[in-house]
Formats: sequence, C-alpha cells, structure tokens
Amino acid sequence: MRETVGLTKIRDSREIFDAARITKRPITWSMTAKADPQTPLEFESVLLAIAGHDLRQPLQVIQGAHDFLGLGLRTASELRLLRAGQSAIDRLKDQLDQLLAAVRFREHVEGVKLTPVPVAPLFRQARHEHEIAALSKGVSIRTVQTTATIHSNALLLSSVLRNLVGNAIKYTEPGGRILLGCRHVGDSIRIDVHDTGIGITADQMPRIFEAFTRLDPTRRDGLGVGLFIVRQAVGLLGYRVDINSAPSRGTRFSLFAPKVEKAAQPY
Repeated sequence: MRETVGLTKIRDSREIFDAARITKRPITWSMTAKADPQTPLEFESVLLAIAGHDLRQPLQVIQGAHDFLGLGLRTASELRLLRAGQSAIDRLKDQLDQLLAAVRFREHVEGVKLTPVPVAPLFRQARHEHEIAALSKGVSIRTVQTTATIHSNALLLSSVLRNLVGNAIKYTEPGGRILLGCRHVGDSIRIDVHDTGIGITADQMPRIFEAFTRLDPTRRDGLGVGLFIVRQAVGLLGYRVDINSAPSRGTRFSLFAPKVEKAAQPY
C-alpha cells in the first residue's frame, strides 16, 4: 500500500473527515526546531515534564474504567474496561522504565539518540490511550494505515502524539472527529493530527506552545502544558512543525520527520 493514501484518502471520504473544514481560509504558522539537544538541564526538564504530565494519562484511563464499572456495567463491558485498566498500568510501568533508561543514557551520551521508529504502532498507542476520554466526550478517533518508518526517539515522539491527541479531544466538541495520518513529503514523512475542534485564532497562534496557555480560558481541565511539552520534545528531535487552523472549523498539526528508506529498515 502506498503511503500517499494517508491524507489524500481523507479528501475522498466525507464519512471519514471533511478536510475542507480546515483548509478553507486557514491560519497557518510554522516552527523549525533546533536540531541539537540544547543543554543537559533542558533535556532533563523535558523528561520531568513528561513524567509529571503524560504519566497522568494512564492513571486517568484506570480511573475512567472504574468510574464506568461503578455505574453498573457488567459482563463483556466490564471485562473490556478491566483490560483497559490493566493495559494502562502496564503502560505506566513501561514509561517509567523508559524514562529511567533515558536518564541513564543522558549520563553517558550527549544528545538524543534517533533510531528507526515505525509510525503505525505509535498511532495505535495514541488512539488506545485516549479511547475512553474520547468516548466519554462523544468524539471519534481514527488512524490511517501506514508502513512509514522515521528517524526518531520513540519516547519523545509518543509524548508528542499523546499530547496532540489529548489537546484535540479537549478542544473538540461532542460529535467531532480526530484523525491521525501521514504522507511522504520529499525526504520527510509528514505526520498529521487533524481535528474538527474550535480552531486557533491569529492572536493565539504565537502563544500556543507557551507553558500554562489555554486556547479557551473558560476550560479548566488540565494545566495548559501539553503543547509546551510538544515544543520541548520536538526541539530535542529537531523536527519542523506546521499548524493549519480555521477558527470554529478545526486544526491540523503537522510534524516533519526524516524518513527511513526501505533498504535501511531493520528486518
């Protein structure tokens, strides 16, 4: 299957996603991150931010599962939610192990190690981790099948996707849609997170990656540090980020990651 089916397929199916909601008279903004890992303190601050913010997501899944069970759900539904809770616990343990490994790695090697990382498993992970939150809000999450592999760091990139999807859920109204897909762009893979949410205004655009920033100040969920973590992690990865948004119609965050050619991919 060719990678270009990723987001071109969106335009061919209104049932999946109406791309015109975003592309009609959009507001665009771009950030090119530094390719170097910056300072040791900044690297460690990213790890601490991930630990303090992202590891709450699996715990929220566990809490959500128990909340649903407390409402009287039984049998197959109960079992599914219990499995989701166990999966979140396992994921939490795995993330802690990765963070500790990253800290130990930082003690011996300068910078972030980039390795071949398949995109599809990270898409599935991001969707799975947000299924209950999206279901509770009445928002659908879909992913486009891909075989793309990029030069990245799985811990940092999974954190970026997790925060982008979580942010999309937060600012998408019930009945809205979120879609993850990617496509070839020259020597890069463009990873897109689409939503049909409230969008971003021109005056908000320069501030969205600042810590404690909320696009809608009336919303009190979260600390407003998700996109700050995205900026820090993307800076360590050295990726470029484009944002395409139309107020009240939705937003597309695009990450440009160097692709791994087929011949270079591990067996």
